[in-house]
Amino acid sequence: MAILTASMVIGFVLFAQTARANLDADYQARAAGIAQTFAGMPAIQSCMTTPSAGCEATMQSLASQTANRTGAAYVVVIDLNRVRHTHPDPSLIGKKVSEPIVARDGKVHLGTDSGATGVNANARVPMFGTGDRVIGEVSVGIRESSVSGELLNELPSYALWFALVLAIGALASFALASLLKRRTFGLELDEIARLLQEREATLHGIREGVIAIDPAGRITVVNDEAQRLLRLPEGARGRRLDDVLAASPIRDTLTGTTEVKDAIVVTDEHVLVINRMPVSLAGRAHGAVFTLQDRTELTGLTRELDGERSFTESIRAQQHEFSNRMHALSGLLELGRTEEARQYLTEIRGTTADLDNTLRTHIGAPMVIGLLLGKAAEANERGIELVISPDTDLGETPDRVQALTTILGNLIDNAFDALASATAPRRVVISIIETASALTLRVSDNGPGVPSAEIPRIFENGYTTKRGSLVRHSGLGLSLVHSTVTKLGGTVTVSGDGGATFEVVLPSTTTTAGVRS
Repeated sequence: MAILTASMVIGFVLFAQTARANLDADYQARAAGIAQTFAGMPAIQSCMTTPSAGCEATMQSLASQTANRTGAAYVVVIDLNRVRHTHPDPSLIGKKVSEPIVARDGKVHLGTDSGATGVNANARVPMFGTGDRVIGEVSVGIRESSVSGELLNELPSYALWFALVLAIGALASFALASLLKRRTFGLELDEIARLLQEREATLHGIREGVIAIDPAGRITVVNDEAQRLLRLPEGARGRRLDDVLAASPIRDTLTGTTEVKDAIVVTDEHVLVINRMPVSLAGRAHGAVFTLQDRTELTGLTRELDGERSFTESIRAQQHEFSNRMHALSGLLELGRTEEARQYLTEIRGTTADLDNTLRTHIGAPMVIGLLLGKAAEANERGIELVISPDTDLGETPDRVQALTTILGNLIDNAFDALASATAPRRVVISIIETASALTLRVSDNGPGVPSAEIPRIFENGYTTKRGSLVRHSGLGLSLVHSTVTKLGGTVTVSGDGGATFEVVLPSTTTTAGVRS
C-alpha cells in the first residue's frame, strides 16, 4: 500500500505538471489566434501603413475591445521601430519596447511573458502590409492566472480518478498476495529459500546430467554433470539449447519434440545415453526434462568384449575351415591320390604360412596378430583378399594397444562391409607404422569409395550407408573410431577416390617404448 500510494502521488504530480504544460500550450495557441485575427484587421493595417489623425485612438479602441471580448490581458501593436501603438497602460503608448521585434522574420513566436501586466501566455505574430512586407508586430497575452484557474477546476476530477485507480490497485495487490500464497503452498520466503538450497544440493550432487527447458527451448535447470558432459559455457541457464550447443547429433536429439528413451549419442569425449521426457500440465506443454548418463567406460569394456567375441568367432571359423581341409585331405589319402593330397597340402601350407610369416615379420604385438588372423579368416570366408602392406612395422608393446585394436577392428569391419556389393577382385590393404613420435594406421579398400559430399558426415553418430543384413554396427563403428582417436589426441582422415582409405595418426606417449630396432 505504501508503494502504491507513493507511486500514485508521484504520478499525480507529474500528470498535473503535464496538464499545466498542455494548458500553457493551448493558451499560447489561443493568444496566437487572437493576434493573427487582430493583425489582419483592415483598419489596423491601414493605420500602420499610412498613419493619419485619429489612428492612435482607433487602434487603442480596437485593442481594448478585442482584449475585453477574448479575455486577453493585453493586445499591443508595435511597429518596426519598436514603438508601441496600443497598450492597456496608456502612458506606455508611443514609447519603445526594450526587446527586439522577434516577428520581423515573418513567423509566429510563442512563449511566456513577464511584463507590466504580470505573467502571461504570450504570442507574437507579424503584421503584413502590401506585398507581404512585415510592417509591425502584434503581441497578445493571456494571464497565467486564467491557466491556473482552469487547471484547478480540472484537478479534482483527475484526483478522483487517481483515487479510484489506487483503490483498484490495492484490491489487486491483496488478491495477488493471496494467489501467491496459494501458489507457494503457504510457504514463507525463508522456507522457499531453504527448499531451493536443498534442491540445488541434490541436483548438483547426483552423477547423472540433468537439464530442464521451458516451452520456448530455454534452459531453466542444468546441473554440473550436464554442464561437464555437454561442455556448456558459463551462463548457459536462461539461453536456448540450440544457441549454446554446436550443430551435432546430440543437439538434434536434445532440441527435438518427441520422447526419447535410452538413445546412444557419441561425442568426441563421451558415449552418452540420453532420455528426453516432455512435461505437460493440465494438457499444456511445459517444456522437457533430459537425463544424460556417461557410458564411456562401459562402452569401452563392451567394445573390448566384442573384440574378444569376434576373435573367438574367428578362431572357431578357422577351426571349422581346418576341419574341412582335413576331411578333404583324408578323403584324398583314402582314395590313394597321394600326389593330389600332397599338392593340396602344399597349397594350404603356402597360403597360411605366407600370411603368418608376414604378420610375425612386421608385427610384434600378439593381440594385433591375433586380431588380424581372425580378420583374415573372416576375409577368406567372404571372398576378400586381406593384404598386409610391406611398410608395416609395429613393436611388441605399442602404445595404447587396446585402443589400437578397437580402431583397427572397426575400420576393417567397415572395409569388409563396403566390399559386400563390390565385384572381384576385392581387396583390403592394412598398414601400421610405429615411429618414435606417432603411430600411423591406414586401412584401404577397392570398393565403391565414399562420395565427397558424404565425407563430412561419415563420422556422425548413427550415420550409415549400409542396408539390410549389413547394418551390424547401427552407424556407431566410425563414430566410435572418431571419438576414440579424438580422445587420444590423434587425427583421422578419409579419402574416397578409387575406393576408401582411412588414415589414423596417434601421437606417441613416450619416445622409445614399443619402437622396434
